[in-house]
Amino acid sequence: MRAMDADEKVDRQARILDAALRLLSLQGISGVSMRAVAREAGVSLGLVNYHYEDKTSLIRAALHRIEEQDVSLVEPDPALGPEERLRAALTRVADPEFLTTEYLSLRLQLWALAQAHEDFEHINTEAQKRYRAGLAALIGAARPELSPDECGERAADIDVIQNGLWLTALLGLDRASISRSVARCEQIALAG
Repeated sequence: MRAMDADEKVDRQARILDAALRLLSLQGISGVSMRAVAREAGVSLGLVNYHYEDKTSLIRAALHRIEEQDVSLVEPDPALGPEERLRAALTRVADPEFLTTEYLSLRLQLWALAQAHEDFEHINTEAQKRYRAGLAALIGAARPELSPDECGERAADIDVIQNGLWLTALLGLDRASISRSVARCEQIALAG
């Protein structure tokens, strides 16, 4: 019975964070209120207030959730060799789930949040550092002859291209350009 209660709590918190992210995507930070999140999640306002002290703590938790999602994009797949792991990670950013208008709008809102609050800026910066470090580790495993600094530079260049890919995809989906961008990221990462 206790495990079920814990699972329910996690499920409710996930629903609350999903609702906050959906509202951020659709309406920006001004559309996120504790009441609106409760309504969107289908839970009581009291439950949202129980889990999150205020709007800032709720958005902070939502940003951390996206951070974990971003870092998982560059987690190595142990079933693949080093070069295949890298290629798989580079291809993931162009997965259909990340090329929806809702998701791309959310990314744009998340970038804008960095200017809204010092905590949000810190979370975004740390998330980017963790993502780039994971990507640099994949590059280093696929190209062990590269120095850590070179791997880091390549990861930074790839991150810029990937963010541009997402921003451009928000303006209109051009599959050929997306494919070329992924291929360009592979060239940067794997160049000898």
